[in-house]
Amino acid sequence: MAQSEVPKAGANGSPRSRCIALVGPYLSGKTTLLESILARTGAIIRQGSVSDRTSVGDASPEARDHGMSVSLNVADTTFLGDNFTFIDCPGSIEFQHEGAIALTACDAAVVVCEADARRVPALQMILKQLEDRGIPHFLFLNKIDESGLPLRELIPLLQPASARPLVLRQIPIRENGAITGFVDLASERAFVYRTNAPSEIVELPSSISAREKEARFHMLEQLADYDDELMEQLLSDLPTPRDKIFEDLTQEFRDGLICPVLIGSARDNHGVFRLLKALRHEAPTVETTARRLKLENAKSAAYVMKTLHTAHGGKLSLVRVLTGEFGDGTTVTGPEGRDERAAGVFSLRGEEPVKRGPASAGETVALGRLEGIKTGDTISAEKGGAIQAKGPAALPPVFAIGLGLKDRKDEVKLTTALAKLLEDDPSLSIETNSDTHQLLLLGQGEMHLRVSLERLQRKYGVAVERQPRLVPYKETIRAATQVRGRHKKQSGGHGQFGDVVLEIKPQPRGAGFAFSEKITGGVVPRQFIPSVETGVKDFLQHGPLGFPVVDVSVTLLDGSYHTVDSSDMAFRQAARIGMSDGLPKCSPVLLEPVMAVEIAVPSEATARVNAIIAQRRGQILGFDSREGWNGWDVVQAQMPASEMESLIVDLRSATSGVGTYTAHFDHLAELSGRLADQVLSAHRPAAE
Repeated sequence: MAQSEVPKAGANGSPRSRCIALVGPYLSGKTTLLESILARTGAIIRQGSVSDRTSVGDASPEARDHGMSVSLNVADTTFLGDNFTFIDCPGSIEFQHEGAIALTACDAAVVVCEADARRVPALQMILKQLEDRGIPHFLFLNKIDESGLPLRELIPLLQPASARPLVLRQIPIRENGAITGFVDLASERAFVYRTNAPSEIVELPSSISAREKEARFHMLEQLADYDDELMEQLLSDLPTPRDKIFEDLTQEFRDGLICPVLIGSARDNHGVFRLLKALRHEAPTVETTARRLKLENAKSAAYVMKTLHTAHGGKLSLVRVLTGEFGDGTTVTGPEGRDERAAGVFSLRGEEPVKRGPASAGETVALGRLEGIKTGDTISAEKGGAIQAKGPAALPPVFAIGLGLKDRKDEVKLTTALAKLLEDDPSLSIETNSDTHQLLLLGQGEMHLRVSLERLQRKYGVAVERQPRLVPYKETIRAATQVRGRHKKQSGGHGQFGDVVLEIKPQPRGAGFAFSEKITGGVVPRQFIPSVETGVKDFLQHGPLGFPVVDVSVTLLDGSYHTVDSSDMAFRQAARIGMSDGLPKCSPVLLEPVMAVEIAVPSEATARVNAIIAQRRGQILGFDSREGWNGWDVVQAQMPASEMESLIVDLRSATSGVGTYTAHFDHLAELSGRLADQVLSAHRPAAE
């Protein structure tokens, strides 16, 4: 549809409501752009500043203390009669999963990026996600006044980050080295920036006329790749109607065939009005989004973008209404078929809820007290619920810390608070290690977990002690022995007597524990043999080096009993005594867990990553190109678990913040020498 033909309202005469995500690399200026949009559309009186802590977004204490977005910022506004909800998503890779979930139900995204070729890997991660999920997106080159490269050189440098052609829609006007305006290539109009006011249309400067013709023709060539009629016009050197150009730009953008590029400066309010006009005329509506999510036939459906636990309003579920209507008191059904009653409908600006009326298709609102509904669910007001929209896969954790309570009486309080924390942030997880018995909080990086602990204390009043993650070392034996274990005790009445002869042998690595018996003549009655095995297992929980013992076989060879004093407990204790005496004679050795690691990094950083692996006692098994990722490698390696605590910190340092990995337990390996001595020395005081 041509730009002039786009209606100002929906089919029923009401304003259209769109949901637009603002995404981009860390520090690219997304929150500043949100502030500029709100000021430009009259939603706020004065444009705030992130650095001055006066912005609508990043209003939480954690965001302001760290000077970065650590959760979604949500704000509504209107522009030329249409309603918009903007979702400002965190740029740091440690907090991006929250934005990835919200993107599922957004109509389009604005990718905010600095005009800097060094941001290509971070930009590629974001564009790849949008491309894979079929979400139309603009690229807004922010801080254009700070760019050191002409756009004709910059765009080819950024192109490898995008699988779709980057179609430049505007070129800057420069005077005395400063950018004073831009030329819109589709309309062939020149605009001069005005401080805190709309740009002013001016005559196209003669100094830029040749560059404008060159850039416009290149834009048309890119559009013609998807339009035979336009290609024929270009080949025939026929003029292309302006309406035809806008029609192609709109359709190819909505179909995800191109990534249009706009320029500006959010800080100075430059280029924001043109961005808003492009969104209003070209971004798809909620009907298209519902079709993408296969929910167009649902009578009522809404997608839960985020869960928030507020101090006074309780639990709020931020939802995008895709079809139907949701109001105060609406009974909704989630994926598990359980009915919940919405206690209020709210608009959000930052973290502040404001009560409002029912929400219809296209609107983004918060519903109160949906206790059984979680982030990523699709809810319906119809019996039977709705098809579940497909969101992003859960991210594997890459960083973990141990949690210890400062006050033991907070144990129940901690359990409740952690459950709410995980509802607020699904990229967190909790685990209790079965070997170390340590409570672990796992997430996407050191800053991610630091902010989570700050929230835990501020929102839920639970202070925890941060502890290093304990490595689940094991031990085994190298030699065999035979040993007798005897337990004899007389203290009036029935005494205790148990007597066993055990053969202890090492097993192959990974074979585990084996118990057998070769008793003849009833020297140990059959009913006591299971107690002998239990006693052996008791001792193996804490071997001579202080760790669980693995890969050991124990055979009960002989023994004796007393008709009155023998019992299950006596033989269990006899077996413990035998193992305590025998295992130290079997050359015990420390075992450390070794992880299989798969590291994904830009190819230019592969050599640096290989050095990191070597420094951490890792073994490189091989590497290959990362499937579906232009210019990325995947390195396979094995690495001791003890070396992985801050691996993600080094990877991100070596890759401009984009490297990541997955890991799982592979095998146990012997650890000896100085490193083993250090482990044993550190473990003894803790065990005492």
